[in-house]
Amino acid sequence: MELFAPRAIRLVISDGRGNMDGWKEACEFRMADIVLSTINARYSHTAFGLRYLMANLGALQTRARMLEFDLKTPVAQIATAIAQERPAVAALGVYIWNAGPMLALVRALREALPETVIVLGGPEVSHEVEAQEICAHADYVITDEGDLAFPALCDALLRGERPSARVIPGGFVDVRSLALPYALYSDEDIRHRVIYLEASRGCPFTCEFCLSSLDVPVRRFPIERVLAAFDDLLARGVRHFKFVDRTFNLSIKFSLALLEHLLARYQPGVFFHFEMIPDRLPESLREMLIRFPPGSLQFEVGIQTFNEEVAARIRRRQDYAKTEENLRWLRAETGAHVHADLIAGLPGETWDSFTRGFDRLLALGPQEIQVNVLKRLRGTPIVRHDAAFEMRYNPNPPYDLVSNRDLTEAQTAALHRFGRFWDLYVNSGNFQSTAPRVWAGAPSAFAAFHDFSEWLYRRWNRAHGIALDQAAEALFDWLTGRGAEAGPLAEELWRDLCRVSPRNRPRFLRAYVTTDATRAARAHALNRGLIRQARHAG
Repeated sequence: MELFAPRAIRLVISDGRGNMDGWKEACEFRMADIVLSTINARYSHTAFGLRYLMANLGALQTRARMLEFDLKTPVAQIATAIAQERPAVAALGVYIWNAGPMLALVRALREALPETVIVLGGPEVSHEVEAQEICAHADYVITDEGDLAFPALCDALLRGERPSARVIPGGFVDVRSLALPYALYSDEDIRHRVIYLEASRGCPFTCEFCLSSLDVPVRRFPIERVLAAFDDLLARGVRHFKFVDRTFNLSIKFSLALLEHLLARYQPGVFFHFEMIPDRLPESLREMLIRFPPGSLQFEVGIQTFNEEVAARIRRRQDYAKTEENLRWLRAETGAHVHADLIAGLPGETWDSFTRGFDRLLALGPQEIQVNVLKRLRGTPIVRHDAAFEMRYNPNPPYDLVSNRDLTEAQTAALHRFGRFWDLYVNSGNFQSTAPRVWAGAPSAFAAFHDFSEWLYRRWNRAHGIALDQAAEALFDWLTGRGAEAGPLAEELWRDLCRVSPRNRPRFLRAYVTTDATRAARAHALNRGLIRQARHAG
């Protein structure tokens, strides 16, 4: 087939905004028949889905190549890199965070490589396919899990066959039949990037805001294969393991077997990240968790709302009394780092009820609270409330809420800012001692920090791109403007800034702090990328 014949190519690449990057010459490149590519949110992330596709290509692996990029890479540069391979098949992973640049990329590739078969997959294109422009530019779209459907499609295409159906349902595969992707983590990945693992897929819950509610039942990988993969990665030098299972502690027997294996092989500096069901922590699991050294575990705990009426409306099942008990126990009895999530803007959640829920969660003491405004993910059943609750969403990714019956547009924007500034001042751990002064003694921590966040926004007219010294000076100004004594506050703020690593004194502190000497850094004992957790450790 002419499609496979190497030849010089001439490319016109657009940057996605209608500007042409000029003619780019490329001559006689070695061709990969299949290119697997995506745009990660940042360099530190690895494309887990691409590695699964590559691992399950079987004999076609030798004819395939993975090309990963991140959001900082210009679309024109990405298109050039892919086009230089002159692939017969270009497979692209589309997610909510890369949907915009991915559309520009597909347009560019469609123009530059008209003979290449473009295949899309990923959660963003698994639903509402016909309504998406990006899908119209593609030859094929594989919905849901493509681990097995994609190799079958490639096999047909490389034999010269073109399936007639453009939309191919991948379905939810039997995970026991999959080849595992862990050998595809490179040495560079292991040194510098997050390493993902999974012991199961699926979720038993039906929360309407979440795509995992469509992935029922839970499917577990054979545990002996998971443990062998972990052992191999540990031997290769991995120290930070992020398990992507939605319900790590659903099966207590499975969880205990996994944790026992991890603990038996624990080495100083090893760190495990899990998502957990907050109201499921029986005594047997508690006894296991107590055995892990401080700083070795992080639990991501999805609370989402403390409004029981709202939870019932969106079909979220949660025992709130048990959840509170478990979070208190985790903070009091273990050295685990707890990251808890709340969603603002759920149907029927008012400003006042969200305020009460936030204050209730903060009182339980998690090191981090992630405040996210509701997003209308494609395919999720949350849309059934649109009319009754007057839900208005941004039509562009990430499809976040603009307003609803209970929250004005101004309030929703304020919640966005609140979440961003809470992340900057509290979740970051940079101001562990001084940030709580903002709400100390206030009837509502949420209300007090909201006042602070709105003052910050008026000061900077933005909520992103704030340097650490800028943030520190603003906090100093806010607190001294409300009666805090400047000298002791400056010393406390300086200790916060030096919590993990030595640094120079900001200019605004020099009148109060006379030395650049700092406390010894804690971060040296922890894995690269865990500085945030180290700050919270004190």
